[in-house]
Amino acid sequence: MSSQYLTLYKMIVLYMLKRCEVPLSKSQIYDFILEKEYTTFLTLQEVFSELASSELISEKTFANRTYLEITPEGEETLNFFGNRINLSIRQQIDEYMKANSLRLRNESSIVCDYKMTEDKEYSVRLVAKEKGKNLVDISLLVPSEEIAQSICDKWQEKNQDIYQYLISQLMS
Repeated sequence: MSSQYLTLYKMIVLYMLKRCEVPLSKSQIYDFILEKEYTTFLTLQEVFSELASSELISEKTFANRTYLEITPEGEETLNFFGNRINLSIRQQIDEYMKANSLRLRNESSIVCDYKMTEDKEYSVRLVAKEKGKNLVDISLLVPSEEIAQSICDKWQEKNQDIYQYLISQLMS
């Protein structure tokens, strides 16, 4: 793979991270880039690895997803080399971000995960974030995986109602 193309793909990832208000998961970036057929999955893995090792992005894993954020060094690099991104690609990214901003925000801001404990119960963690800070972080123990999965599904649907209920009950 030509270093020219790798540089372009790195700039595309950095541009996407810069344009989005919330951290993006690797899978969200994969979805866009692979759908547009800019490059392959394996090349993108190399791009993520090189961006992380050169500290142009930071990675955080939560709920079995790896979220990426652009670092100050990444922003500086984008300022220097961002002009290598074709105008039509920038427009496609901007349109994608605009059309999918609510979905991307929800996927990054509303998170649920569960795992089996030593006592054969399931520990469920529910998190709602805003601007990178936890608004709510709830941990529950439940007796079965089915219940844990159901709670995660409901959290995705009803997190705002639950948050509002908690606040109103705790403030009254």
